[in-house]
Amino acid sequence: MLDPQIAAMYRALAENLQSLGDFTPPVRGDVHGLRAMIDGSMPACPAPLSTGVSVREHTITSSRQGRFDLRWYEPETRQDDELRPAVVYLHGGGMVAGKAEYYDGLVRYYVQESRVAFASVDYRLAPENPGTGMATDAVDAMEWLIEHADELGVDIERIAVMGDSGGGGVAAGAAILARDRGIALAKQVLIYPMLDDRTTVPDPNIAPYAAWDWDSNWTCWSAVLGADVGGDTVSPIAAPARLADFTGLAPAYIEVGDLDIFRDESISYAQRLLAAGIPCELHVLPGVTHGHDRVSVEIDVSRRTLAERCRVLAAL
Repeated sequence: MLDPQIAAMYRALAENLQSLGDFTPPVRGDVHGLRAMIDGSMPACPAPLSTGVSVREHTITSSRQGRFDLRWYEPETRQDDELRPAVVYLHGGGMVAGKAEYYDGLVRYYVQESRVAFASVDYRLAPENPGTGMATDAVDAMEWLIEHADELGVDIERIAVMGDSGGGGVAAGAAILARDRGIALAKQVLIYPMLDDRTTVPDPNIAPYAAWDWDSNWTCWSAVLGADVGGDTVSPIAAPARLADFTGLAPAYIEVGDLDIFRDESISYAQRLLAAGIPCELHVLPGVTHGHDRVSVEIDVSRRTLAERCRVLAAL
């Protein structure tokens, strides 16, 4: 059963699209068309109003090649000697689209509500930055944060990684790479994360409600992995569901709707974390589709999930 408020929200969206005329989604494999569609809708992502948060921009040199940008958010007021936790945040967009600036309002809200500083990363996207490249950008941002911890007032023992959708997959991969590089993270917060390149076969129980579908998923994973998609040689840093050894990973918070195509991979990931002795708080939301809060933060389930995320962040 679809959540009644989500159903009403999608009916209104459908009526609006109908009034705009014909809309043809990108065909399977058209990554640039899919990027244009995602980027065309994401700048309007809603967020609750927030105040008292400052932002600065930094440019980070990659450990591989090139550079990328990072936005540093912090509460405007704090004690001079106060060390605070920080979150490295990876935006959504299927790993092929999106920008940190699209999430400006949401990140400001997280900072306001939790009093935790955020480093929102404009990681470089696939197919231009494929494979493990996105997770590498995220861990490079962590290392920059650690190097500048004194001037930023950051407690290096309370650094977390967080992301939603494609950014949730990048965050999970970054948590694996951080472990392998000897960086101890305090938490990984994975919001309806994109974890498994093998999620390409439609589930008939979810198909009528799939806000993100299997063709789009295949298009994005093909951009990330190329000809290796679905094969036996995929790195878990690129597709975290491929991980075999979960020991030493950061404690996790995972949230996913039960009408989201990422439901089963999220549940499986939580189970394997728990089996390895890693604390994991899992929320499977009944009647909820992918990206419900990216359409409206006013419906009840979005209010609840935002509050839960801020609770977890504040606990850092």
